[in-house]
Amino acid sequence: MDVTTRLDKWLWAARFFKTRALAQKAIEAGRVSINGVRAKAAKDTHIDDVLDIAIGANRWVVRVRRISDIRGPAGIAQTLYAETEESMLRREAQREHAKLYPEPARQAGRPTKRDRRALARVAGKAVL
Repeated sequence: MDVTTRLDKWLWAARFFKTRALAQKAIEAGRVSINGVRAKAAKDTHIDDVLDIAIGANRWVVRVRRISDIRGPAGIAQTLYAETEESMLRREAQREHAKLYPEPARQAGRPTKRDRRALARVAGKAVL
């Protein structure tokens, strides 16, 4: 007997997503593939399947080690999969790049009078 579970349940149990609904949305958006093939939420997950999971800017390539459809503590969830070496190296390089070259801060909404004057000084324009 081969033990299987739905892909969305496994991703939720392995703590890649906070809810099954988020896992389902990521799968439907094509951000998760099994063995190089785009998957559906109801696709069965088997031991030794290779999953490619993209969440935001992060991308994991993991091999399924255990099957579970029950969400448990993080320590147990980490035993459900093994991340590939190249995936770990790529994520570490990405983390280092983000540390060295941070994204510029984005301002929410309209600039205040103070912000507008600071922008004008930087641009070398006259401040009214």
